[in-house]
Amino acid sequence: MALALEISRDYGYVVLVLVLYAIFNFWMAFQVGKARKRYKVFYPTLYAVESENKDAKLFNCIQRGHQNSLELMPLFFVMTLLGGIQHPCIAAGLGLFYTIARFFYFKGYSSGVPENRLKLGGLNFLALFGLIICTASFGINLLFREAVAVSFKSV
Repeated sequence: MALALEISRDYGYVVLVLVLYAIFNFWMAFQVGKARKRYKVFYPTLYAVESENKDAKLFNCIQRGHQNSLELMPLFFVMTLLGGIQHPCIAAGLGLFYTIARFFYFKGYSSGVPENRLKLGGLNFLALFGLIICTASFGINLLFREAVAVSFKSV
């Protein structure tokens, strides 16, 4: 059985959204680094202890905002890359929406009030669910094709 994929030029949007998310991830890491200096939480300590640091909760919220984004990043990248093969514009749009929602998730968490992460940031889960549907659609489509060949060409 052969597998052929034709990747449209619109897949470039998918790739660029992932580049944007990578830049966003570096920005979050920089925010954690600044918080380490501000709240005196030095490496290799991952989380501050409240009995040792009066600003532990503030630092930990910033750290968790970034850590949670890292935890979901593999799922986001794989669903975007695979779902984007068949649905490049939809996947890129959902990926952009996810990235923006994750920004609000991080900003809300960084406020020191963990519940704030879900005000606008909670919408990231809708985008992720949409990406899962795009990827499932792609998988189902592959199963019902007789043969597919892989080719990369500009359309």
